[in-house]
Amino acid sequence: MTIIIRHRNPASAHYYEHKDGARIIKASHFELDYMLGRKITFFCMAQGLPRPEITWFKDGIELYAHKFFQVHEWPMGNDTLKSKMEIDPTTQKDAGYYECQANNKYAIDTRGFRTDYVMVTY
Repeated sequence: MTIIIRHRNPASAHYYEHKDGARIIKASHFELDYMLGRKITFFCMAQGLPRPEITWFKDGIELYAHKFFQVHEWPMGNDTLKSKMEIDPTTQKDAGYYECQANNKYAIDTRGFRTDYVMVTY
């Protein structure tokens, strides 16, 4: 039987449930299998006031731009941000657990995505 602890104390409930806090309102599917050498893409859309920032992580480590990794962002209105993360071309090392983290001064919200490569044999 799984027990879910929502908040450890009232202060954390106030922080994470703040009405203007960052919330991820749309995101990619949880699991993705990819073919080596092809592109993988994940997206997150977050809302809050002030508009949240979105940060991408792989296996708990923040991702920084390089020539095979790109992040595109589109502000929408004054409270929403859409972010798309792409890796092209993919390698075996790109398999893992990715997260997008939306945050503003009121709250943090996170979504995770698991990836693994598939071998295609002919």
